[in-house]
Amino acid sequence: MSRATQGRMRFWLVTGLAMLAAAACVAAFWSGSTANAVVTGRTGEHLIYPAPLEMVFAPGGNRLFVLCNESDEVRVLDAQSWAEVKRIAVGHEPRGLSLSPDGKQLFVTNSWDDTLTVIDAGTLDVTATWHVGAEPSSVLEDRAGKHLFVANRISNDVAVLNAQTGEEEKRLSAGRGASYMTESPDGSRIYVTHVYPNASPHRTAPESEITVIDAERATVVDRIPLHSIAGVFHAALSADGRLGAVAELHPKNLVPLAHLEHGGAFEDTLTLFGADVGNRTVEVPLDELERYAARPFGVAISPDKSRMYVTSGGSELLTVIDVPRLLRYVRLHRAPFVQDLAASANYVVARIAVGRDPRGMVFTPDGSRLLVANRLSDSISVVDTRTNQVVSTVAIAGPRKVSVLHYGEQAFYTARYSFQGQIGCANCHIDSTFDGLEWDLEPDGFGRDIVDNRLIEDLKGTNPFKWNGGNPDLPTECGPRTEKYFWRSENYDDLTLTDLITYMRSLPSRPNRWKLPGYELTAAQARGKAIFERSVDKFHQPIPLQNRCSYCHSGPKGTDQKSFDVGTKKPTDDMSKFDTPQLRNVALTAPYLHDGSAATLEEIWTIYNPEDKHGRTNDLTKDELNDLIEYLRTR
Repeated sequence: MSRATQGRMRFWLVTGLAMLAAAACVAAFWSGSTANAVVTGRTGEHLIYPAPLEMVFAPGGNRLFVLCNESDEVRVLDAQSWAEVKRIAVGHEPRGLSLSPDGKQLFVTNSWDDTLTVIDAGTLDVTATWHVGAEPSSVLEDRAGKHLFVANRISNDVAVLNAQTGEEEKRLSAGRGASYMTESPDGSRIYVTHVYPNASPHRTAPESEITVIDAERATVVDRIPLHSIAGVFHAALSADGRLGAVAELHPKNLVPLAHLEHGGAFEDTLTLFGADVGNRTVEVPLDELERYAARPFGVAISPDKSRMYVTSGGSELLTVIDVPRLLRYVRLHRAPFVQDLAASANYVVARIAVGRDPRGMVFTPDGSRLLVANRLSDSISVVDTRTNQVVSTVAIAGPRKVSVLHYGEQAFYTARYSFQGQIGCANCHIDSTFDGLEWDLEPDGFGRDIVDNRLIEDLKGTNPFKWNGGNPDLPTECGPRTEKYFWRSENYDDLTLTDLITYMRSLPSRPNRWKLPGYELTAAQARGKAIFERSVDKFHQPIPLQNRCSYCHSGPKGTDQKSFDVGTKKPTDDMSKFDTPQLRNVALTAPYLHDGSAATLEEIWTIYNPEDKHGRTNDLTKDELNDLIEYLRTR
């Protein structure tokens, strides 16, 4: 039997086994079993790995707290032997952790539970669980111990909580997908980044920001613009507060995604800010020809400001930057630097191979070691900051077997398959979601058929794929098409493609924040549902079956898996029929329509439905349209 035949047989076998195993594991979890429950079986078994994401040392440096994203826990390690001291269960999908300034409490944000876990750092017991905003992703307490600041990815804001009671006092508007926070050395400022671009006019460069909060007054005092940036992750500031740096993605989505060897689809960059660069923003590249730093995530600046370190999840490496050389280069050369693949050679002094999908970092108290959390290797790389070498690797205990789903997730997050290792699936599907951008994919011609990037959660049963419905299934979508038009390089072997597809088919939908706890509808949502399902308009005229919202967007996922002409063809389009997208969590995925031309759900009908081809909506009042949108948000 050929390897290709084996791969195809394995795909159908493993997909079914993995889905059954996943369902059993979820059932066990929600019935009260621990997060370490494992469904046994063959290659399709669903195993729960630790997935270390962020770390922080206890005061005195005797313990290391490791946030484990997949196993829903904090692992406590002895900082001398790296032996495990305790496992502390927290909420679902934890994403951020921090210590209180006095070191007595550890805070953990649970992004899918919308909760904050409070842990006594001495006894290692959970002392409180507080409800917070939508998808909390990081948390910081001010130096006075008065407020907790929580960045919420879905509500695009920072919640300000009473640090003693957890009661919310107010919300501060931040960038779209607010996720990561960094405190200035003196504690006076909090810098907030966000993973999705802010709204901007159609087919213009993406816009992002660093939101700056006055910690004492709990007010936004500045918004540092990041032009052409979409995807901003960790920031770091030097000990003297004069230099800041933020890890980010600079997409090239306004030009055709032609050959990677002609400039790529992304630049992997840092934006510098602060007094050391003249209190302006300066974007500098991490890439050089044939050596890319795909998906920069974590940033750390050494205590003496001699070195800067950046983790790159796609490239599976740690980039080491000589800070004096970086500042000298910026001062002596004229910007912009971002597209100069020779620039980074002037300040990058090492690229250190670490584990798979490296994320958060932390220095040992004496600064002699830098620890790197390798999310998809379940390990921590210990780097000697003098020699720039990995001197040891700390294993985070987990399943000994490697499941098909885990292999698939590794394939999804790596950039190793693309030409020169430039991009991976996770570049455009941040944290296995979407990126909020539109792209010009050249198979239809340059400048033709602009497409919006769609959410990939809960994909099973939503085929065909692509906006023109041209890919009948995920193996076609992620196999030949991806290899030809994105990677320009190595093809997946059949087994890797099987693993990747199995992982993608396993992705669940995140909780819908617009649904009530019992899934009952509000009055507005009920009115909107009636409009969605109506067969007669307000003038008692029948609405043709194919022009009813509920016809095309039928079924539990809101798609009949067919293509229709809804009157949205643009001069750049070669087609008029478009695949019906599913409606799961549609409220999160702006912009809308096949080309992302509708900035909001409302614009789908107020601007882009003049002939009532996309549902009968021109008879609706403003309030009625709002009701329809309220219902759609519950899907």
